[in-house]
Amino acid sequence: MSYEVRAVHRGCQMGAYKARLVLALIRGRNASQALDDLRHDRHRASRHIYKVLASAIANALQNPTVRANRLVVSKTWAQDGKPLPGGMRVRPGPQGRAMPIKKRTCHVHIYVADPQASGLAVGADAQNGGEE
Repeated sequence: MSYEVRAVHRGCQMGAYKARLVLALIRGRNASQALDDLRHDRHRASRHIYKVLASAIANALQNPTVRANRLVVSKTWAQDGKPLPGGMRVRPGPQGRAMPIKKRTCHVHIYVADPQASGLAVGADAQNGGEE
């Protein structure tokens, strides 16, 4: 049974396509290896994704059965968010027209999994058998 944990960064100030390029590099890799790759990557998106991955690892390590050296980046994706507000900012367009500037955002989702850890955490869920 695999134990999977996620971390999400909502409203990241970059386009989803730029984030997807970096997320494709770390998908399926060992979590510590992925952190190292992101630390030395030259893309601007890698700084934001590094923080999200570090948060997902920290979330997973809250369970005492999870080991950091077994964590794997299982799923990653980025989806479009709302454009940033700020009034009407324009740039020149063809034939003297004004074209709006779209400041794009995205939501970055990262899941890390430990294939050998049990899903029950120590605490209230373990006391009542995981039932709610």
